[in-house]
Amino acid sequence: MMKEAIDALFTPEYLQQIFPNDRSNAFFEALFGDADEGAYDISLAYRGCSGNNIYLEMQLKERPGRCLACNLTQGLPAVFSRHPVINLQGVVQRVDSDLNDTAHCVDWSLGYTQQKSNGLHAIPLTITLSD
Repeated sequence: MMKEAIDALFTPEYLQQIFPNDRSNAFFEALFGDADEGAYDISLAYRGCSGNNIYLEMQLKERPGRCLACNLTQGLPAVFSRHPVINLQGVVQRVDSDLNDTAHCVDWSLGYTQQKSNGLHAIPLTITLSD
């Protein structure tokens, strides 16, 4: 039952609510002072759940006319894990609240940046649930 409830929660609309598109511009505004300096847009995607883990990924999609180079994205897990605009702690707290009594989030972690294509990189986000 827990898997079905979690799968039902993580719709594209829900992901948009907990990590809105405008967060990319806010991140680059904070980082560079100009949102137009960003090479990619950041979104959140659901990859499923298994056991006590929810698997998401931060997707970095190349902006038109920009270059999404590996050297730009390899250090991002450390930046994203603590950046107040990205606010992954807040995302996880929202998920915990929205799971109601289905489960509770007890931890989260980011993996290494993965190059899915020249225009798409992804950073795995794993949320660990209590038993």
